[in-house]
Amino acid sequence: MKLTGVAALVLASTALAACGADDSGGGSRGGGGDGGDIVIGSVHPMTGALAGVGGLMNGGAELAVADINADGGIEALDGAQLALAEGDSQGKAEIGQSEAQRLISEGAVALVGTYQSDVTQNVAAVAERAGVPLVIDVAVDDAILEQGYQNTFRIQPDATSMGEAGADALVAMGEASDAPVDTVSYIHIEGSFGQSVFDAFQQQAESQGVEVAAEVTYDGTSFTDATTQVREAAAADPDAIVVTGYYPDALLIANAIDALAPDVDAVYGVANGGFDDGSFPADAGAGGEGLLSANYHYAATSDRAADIRTRFEEEYGKPMETAAMLSYQAVEVIAEALEAAGSDDPTAVRDAIAELELDDPLLAFDGPIIFDETGQNENATVIVMQIRGGKVEQVFPEEFKTADLVYPTE
Repeated sequence: MKLTGVAALVLASTALAACGADDSGGGSRGGGGDGGDIVIGSVHPMTGALAGVGGLMNGGAELAVADINADGGIEALDGAQLALAEGDSQGKAEIGQSEAQRLISEGAVALVGTYQSDVTQNVAAVAERAGVPLVIDVAVDDAILEQGYQNTFRIQPDATSMGEAGADALVAMGEASDAPVDTVSYIHIEGSFGQSVFDAFQQQAESQGVEVAAEVTYDGTSFTDATTQVREAAAADPDAIVVTGYYPDALLIANAIDALAPDVDAVYGVANGGFDDGSFPADAGAGGEGLLSANYHYAATSDRAADIRTRFEEEYGKPMETAAMLSYQAVEVIAEALEAAGSDDPTAVRDAIAELELDDPLLAFDGPIIFDETGQNENATVIVMQIRGGKVEQVFPEEFKTADLVYPTE
């Protein structure tokens, strides 16, 4: 059945204030124990260049709240209902920080977010100071969890594991296809996100005898044409060109590759925000066909994920991408912790998340969601997707594939 009225779950600041806050440490901060709504704060880029993905992620969190409420709410708190309060980071770290502070001051007992690593670092610092748990839906940078924070948890793989697994998968695909990878060129966005993924990839690739012949960087704030970067990467005569960046950057790079037609076996995204997005094949056209991407991805073989995606598209009129699925899952993590804690006190919720073991994950990886001492999901990893016939298909490893790998892609 199509869920309606989801937007009504998002509280205005006056309603949040009316929920009441109990800072005594043992009570019901969001009012869940005495019949009020339990508020979860959602911080994403709702305006600005990344508003498209930010809006979808907020929608994923909204849908999770609606589903949990329709299923009876938080049973351990007498069926208390959840409510989502949204914050717009505008894609800027300092605004994400102030939005997180606002949501917590208005009664949020936990946060989800934020898509960008620099924004997430600031929000994590706010959550730590306030003693409120933050469940990261999307943000890859290792540095976020290297601060020793006790209140931040991440569902997706981190930059190091994505870079390392991305290198391993590329080598394995080349060997399996009798087209071994000896050299690569790597194009990535400047900043901690792009650099951390690249560093991990390079170290792992070189340990397996693969040379990174060229590292080409670009400034994401002023990136309007990728011709120069692609030409520089191709000049090193690599077997593959590897790309890390966000959706708009990935589209520019795909367009430049299509125009320049470099002689490579593969164009391969690692932690790439575009190549495995469902909208990318149509946006890239012929230039997208055959592109590979090592990334976290919703479980395309899961019936539960398929049902959620169907209802999401009915509600919002757009396909549910992996980032939005992670936002849905982040709310599920908080809801499970509320059940386990039997309290909506943020400290109790944080402790319950730390001990959580959540089966049936919505992403394509083996094992339950379980967090290590740093807050990282121990079982998170990447799989490889490929654009085939205008669709994003899972192609590697075998147990997750929805279509056969084509490699080399030319």
